[in-house]
Amino acid sequence: MVLHKDPCVELNDGHKMPVLGFGTYAPEKFPKSLAEEGTKVAIDVGYRHIDCAFIYGNEVEVGRAIKAKIADGTVKREDVFYTGKLWSTFHTPERVRPALEKSLTDLQLDYMDLFIIHNPVEFKPGDDPLPLDENGKPIFHNTDLRDTWKALEKCKDAGLVRSIGVSNFNHKQLELILNMPGLKYKPVCNQVECHIYLDQSKLLEFCKSKDIVLVAYGVLGSSREENWVDQSTPVLLENPILGAIAKKHNRTPAHVAMRYLLQRGVVVLAKSFTPARIKENFKVFQHAKM
Repeated sequence: MVLHKDPCVELNDGHKMPVLGFGTYAPEKFPKSLAEEGTKVAIDVGYRHIDCAFIYGNEVEVGRAIKAKIADGTVKREDVFYTGKLWSTFHTPERVRPALEKSLTDLQLDYMDLFIIHNPVEFKPGDDPLPLDENGKPIFHNTDLRDTWKALEKCKDAGLVRSIGVSNFNHKQLELILNMPGLKYKPVCNQVECHIYLDQSKLLEFCKSKDIVLVAYGVLGSSREENWVDQSTPVLLENPILGAIAKKHNRTPAHVAMRYLLQRGVVVLAKSFTPARIKENFKVFQHAKM
């Protein structure tokens, strides 16, 4: 992949996705306003791919940021590639379109560029996004993913979304969709955790063979929330080899981590709410292939 400023990859439905995106997830302890201000900075810097989700709880703020940047003339709506996600309590077919429409209302958008199934695992449908039983265990549900996919296809046909895809799917779950009778639209992407410690080589090879783009989150290291990650595990950006390569090329470890994926044909989602880091990360396009 030859990199120029904010290049795009063509999806299997003909639409184009910028290969560098701005991720907006933040743990609950952070104020939602950070997502709004961070998204504004990202758009000012040059990001044109914004990734968000219902479960992040900040679609209102991210939508305000996009609207503000359109209003001040920085971008037009067609310049922004927005990705949203169908949460795990909305898998039943009758809940798919209302979930999408609710997100569009919160975002103040008429359509999404990409809407993806956030997770192949389904929770009990209802107003509680994380339903738990009396023992504190998740309450699961079992809608056929193919029925959920058919509902997404209808949303695309209705013009509510331009492209549809999946997230956190393995190759067998992808094959379930790809081999379903009456398939109208293939998933354009599979968004998964992917970085130097989890390079997803086999899944990437499979996705490429099916003309499905692999989109990477956790590129600079997965979230280190205490309830998710053992705090003794290595910090990705402190990896000594990464640091040595960065020093050799006069770049940051984050640049090297992102370029490793970009040069493998993976779309990268970079996340930071610190303005200086948002700007620095976008400089990934400013140096030659390593």
